Amino acid sequence: MKKPILAFLSLFSVCSLCAQQEPHYTQYILNQYILNPALTGIENYTDVKISHRHQWVGLQDAPVTTYLTIHTPLGKKDDRITATSYDMPGENPRGRNYWQDYEAAKPHHGIGLKIINDRTGPLNRFGGYLSYAYHLGISAKTSLAAGFEAGMRNISLDRSKLDFGSANPLDPAVYNSGEINRIKPDLGAGLYLYSADYFVGLSAQQILAQKIYFSDQNLQTGGSRLVPHLFLTAGYRFFLSDDFTALPSAMIKWVDPLPIQYDLNVKVQYLDRLWGAASYRLQDGFAAMLGINVSNTFNVGYSYDYSTSRLKTVSKGTHEIVLGFLIGNKYGDTCPRNVW
Repeated sequence: MKKPILAFLSLFSVCSLCAQQEPHYTQYILNQYILNPALTGIENYTDVKISHRHQWVGLQDAPVTTYLTIHTPLGKKDDRITATSYDMPGENPRGRNYWQDYEAAKPHHGIGLKIINDRTGPLNRFGGYLSYAYHLGISAKTSLAAGFEAGMRNISLDRSKLDFGSANPLDPAVYNSGEINRIKPDLGAGLYLYSADYFVGLSAQQILAQKIYFSDQNLQTGGSRLVPHLFLTAGYRFFLSDDFTALPSAMIKWVDPLPIQYDLNVKVQYLDRLWGAASYRLQDGFAAMLGINVSNTFNVGYSYDYSTSRLKTVSKGTHEIVLGFLIGNKYGDTCPRNVW
């Protein structure tokens, strides 16, 4: 007879195959580096992002994701003499005149670090990655970047959450298992095409497909597959007026064997200071976002997700906050130049 604990883990394994295994990020547009290593070193400064996401508040043991990302350019030269963003009376510092002078990136490298902790129920996934990218201008205003990331991840089991009482004791094969708490390698890669008006990105995460077992016996019912995740992102920026710009964008996710998933977004920015955004996730829900560039060294963004699926009966929504730090920003950019 199968033990209750293995039955529970079997159910969790099936669920993991019916959902995205990598964390979801509502504010990916603020930090596309979290999805695509090709953005490593894309700006003229060291970009630091810290984020915390509490998904489906009100549902016990719902996903909670926290990450830290850091990336910086190497050997990037910039011919600009003055700051790229500065206060001019009566003029938008990120107005039409600013973008007319936009130039493609000079050839340069980028290196970065990504640390993610994702907890769902009794399982906790912790990963650390180093990334590298190379950026090259392919026309007067268009650049292409290619990058990859390599790291290690650990999937651990909190056995205290699997205590079903004295009538159903924990299975020793799981409790003493050496399988579940192992460090395993992981790889990701991506391409990113960007210009003054648009971007297109293609990336893959969790490239090394692996089996995860919850028991030393490697029972068929005790395992789950980690499968690759593919992301296609694209966006186009245009002016609504001299002071307002709009950035409609989309993200397409493909995780076998699920149907293709779609996110549609639109971000509206006032000058180079305030922005708001709305997002729609097909057959899942809506999200609202708000952010401010406090200075040329700090910005913050917040989002709230409302689910339209059956989860809305038990969930009070999803909260996500992103804090950004611009270190060594010698040109005084208040908002990013290449990731708007």
